[in-house]
Amino acid sequence: MIQAQNVSKAIGSQQVLTNITFTVGKGTITGIVGRNGAGKTTLLRTMVTVADPDRGTISVNGEDVFTKPEAKASILYVDDSVEALKNYAVSNVVSLYADIYPNFDRDYFQELMDRFQMPKTKKLKQYSKGQKALFSLILAFAAKPEYVLLDEPTDGLDVIIKKEIMRFMLDEVAKEKVSIIIATHRLDELESLADQIIILTEGKITETFQLDELRDTYKKWQVVYREKMPDSLSDHFYILQQSGRAYTCLAEGNLQELEVELQKTEPLLYEELPLTLEDLFVAKLGGDHIAE
Repeated sequence: MIQAQNVSKAIGSQQVLTNITFTVGKGTITGIVGRNGAGKTTLLRTMVTVADPDRGTISVNGEDVFTKPEAKASILYVDDSVEALKNYAVSNVVSLYADIYPNFDRDYFQELMDRFQMPKTKKLKQYSKGQKALFSLILAFAAKPEYVLLDEPTDGLDVIIKKEIMRFMLDEVAKEKVSIIIATHRLDELESLADQIIILTEGKITETFQLDELRDTYKKWQVVYREKMPDSLSDHFYILQQSGRAYTCLAEGNLQELEVELQKTEPLLYEELPLTLEDLFVAKLGGDHIAE
């Protein structure tokens, strides 16, 4: 597993990461979400020692990646390195990866190229933006790492390819027991992928939860009142949207007790709505708390 312990990082006068601590188990998918500038990319780069932390440790299977560089051999970080190699032939890039990653599987690479109908172009610069992103993912999984770190992996991909990639990642986790860490803004994609969600706010982890426990902790209601929502609900309800006397709210805590409290306020009507990660993201990072 990967463990980050009290990782902090400043760039110039700006504190980018502060006391970051989390664990990623084997055969899981972890989503890292946060607004632009929250520190998502810096965190991924620190995990693979592209950036050095000012404090804290990153360990892989119990070994510190900064004191034992060989420990990071099982991690592959997908960034814009393929763009840097755009003037190289596909065959040259494959040879480079095969030299760097001893487990690189050329047959599996070709199988994935055929599966996603990637053109047999001579140089990477002939690929579109989406094809370059897809090629990066194919290279990553053909290298057979234990841990794959992805920064906005579906950026530039069309809807059909995105769905195939998501199924592909789920298959890899199930079949190869690879662990995937995804930094992304696409919360709708994480809903069908992730086991664990980490929310970063201004370089700090403000929330970590398991996706299968989400609906035991949060509930979304639409509530209508004769006048306005009572202030008595302010401690546990977040307003996601208000239209006149109708409120779409996110509740957190003991949901049975909260529903009883909601009933006591005698709304004209209330109904449960499907809960999404976007609801949670808005409430935690950008929504209006009812008390404000």
